[in-house]
Amino acid sequence: GCVTCLDYDEHYILTFPNGYGRQLRGYKYTHICNCRSILTVPWIELGGECSINCSKTGYNASIVFHTKPFYGGKKHRITAEIFSPNDKKPFCSIEGEWNGVMYAKYTTGENAVFIDTKKMPTIKKKVRKLEDQDDFESRCLWKDVTYNLKIRDIDAATAAKH
Repeated sequence: GCVTCLDYDEHYILTFPNGYGRQLRGYKYTHICNCRSILTVPWIELGGECSINCSKTGYNASIVFHTKPFYGGKKHRITAEIFSPNDKKPFCSIEGEWNGVMYAKYTTGENAVFIDTKKMPTIKKKVRKLEDQDDFESRCLWKDVTYNLKIRDIDAATAAKH
């Protein structure tokens, strides 16, 4: 992906993590019939390595989205390292939850909250109207799939996807 920060005239190239639909399986024993039923709790999980690079400044970051281990562990964990131009050692390490609070640890010894995503305001996307989009722009291309998912018609959404 490409992100341009107009206020700073900076252009970033970034890669994305993998997305997984997960389901936690457990067993519940019932005393009456001595049988098991599977309990499921679905969630979306991100996993894998990503990078962010700014060609103008030379700063870059290496990010790891950690998947939850089968036993124990936490969901939504992230670690990252931020590098100055031409440096092999990071000047800042980050850890926390990508959908919660992330903490920064600097080489100066300073520790601080890097970001709290739960306190961030939601910013509405600015998207051109469908009729103003080209045929292969994302929202135009996927409009039938999106519409059918909203009305819960999975068969029509699948057909539109094909």
